[in-house]
Amino acid sequence: MALSPIIICLLTLIGYGSSHPSPPRGCSVDVDPPYRVLCDLESVWGVVLEAVACSGGVTSLVLAVLLLVKLRSISDPARRSGLGPLLLLLGTLLGLFTISLAFLVGKNQALCVVRRAFWGPLFALCFSSLLVQGVRLRRLVAGKLSPSGSTLAALGLALALVQGIISAEWVLLTVVREGHPACEYPPLDFALTCSYTLGLLLIAMGLSLGVVLCGGELAADGGGSGEEDREGESEKRRWKCNAVWLFLSSLASALLWVAWLGFYLYGSQALRGKGKRGGQKDVKVLDEPALAVALVIQGWILLLLHAIPETHLCLRKPPQTNTQDFFDTSNTSPPPHFGDDLPAHSHRPFPENQAFSMEERSATLRSGTYHGSHGSVRPGIAFRGQMPTAPINYTGRRLW
Repeated sequence: MALSPIIICLLTLIGYGSSHPSPPRGCSVDVDPPYRVLCDLESVWGVVLEAVACSGGVTSLVLAVLLLVKLRSISDPARRSGLGPLLLLLGTLLGLFTISLAFLVGKNQALCVVRRAFWGPLFALCFSSLLVQGVRLRRLVAGKLSPSGSTLAALGLALALVQGIISAEWVLLTVVREGHPACEYPPLDFALTCSYTLGLLLIAMGLSLGVVLCGGELAADGGGSGEEDREGESEKRRWKCNAVWLFLSSLASALLWVAWLGFYLYGSQALRGKGKRGGQKDVKVLDEPALAVALVIQGWILLLLHAIPETHLCLRKPPQTNTQDFFDTSNTSPPPHFGDDLPAHSHRPFPENQAFSMEERSATLRSGTYHGSHGSVRPGIAFRGQMPTAPINYTGRRLW
């Protein structure tokens, strides 16, 4: 009888230990089980994905701060017009890397609402930024003025607002009105709500490909000079370089979307069917890691293939042209003062020499001799009397 309290105590401890399993290596006891995937060192994929997402968020933040600091140094209106969509994209990427962590942790009602509500709008913001960049490059390659950066950013926000309305209506109809759990939804419905986002991506890819191949809109024909034609060609090549990076990022994003949609709709269904036949439960848990991986890869694709090259091209100084604009009056120099540059005695010898020559000729005429250029003296007819001079009021050529 004395051993019964001890046995009851041991059974209680065993039951407590079985109901509260020990945390995995790397996690403390205070961490809730749904969040242990973020610190579990036994299944390393969660920790690696978290580190990659955090590094992408930090990179986006650093690029955004760098652009804001260098904003005053960018004076070219054509390059300055790309800062608005670029800053919008960097802010969206920061949110994209942040929400990827919500797909790693366990499910609850609040997290599932966040996943369903922010997935589509964040991707729509990314792809609308690419779309307005394509519109901007199309006009610049054609030799036209681009809209301002704030106008392009507002256009991107307006395009993404449509996807926000679609996602909000989907959540309200299925969760609030019909009362379905937020974490229970068909994968096909989740994919169909992103169809508008995929359309934005395809339009952006088509615009960038048109700029690369065709050069955008047809510019007005003009008879420019050779120097102007060379400057126009160099500008066109520079904007086509931006369009190439834009097309590569759009193409890589489209391939990624085809891959994750195929796995989400068909591969996950096949794995779920095999799990049910094998007697396994909760095979659907593979869906959330797949979405988290797609988010992180998509963010890094846009960073490496668009945000970083676009930032470099925006901050790079344009090449200096050697042509001189003769009609530019911004740097006018005062006319030279020729009297100040020459020495003071440069104008005086002429009248002195002139007076000397006149006196010498008068003396020659009176004496009747002439001194030649080689030093010889030739006799001449001496002039007797006073030298004739022109009257004071002489105004023209006439006989005396």
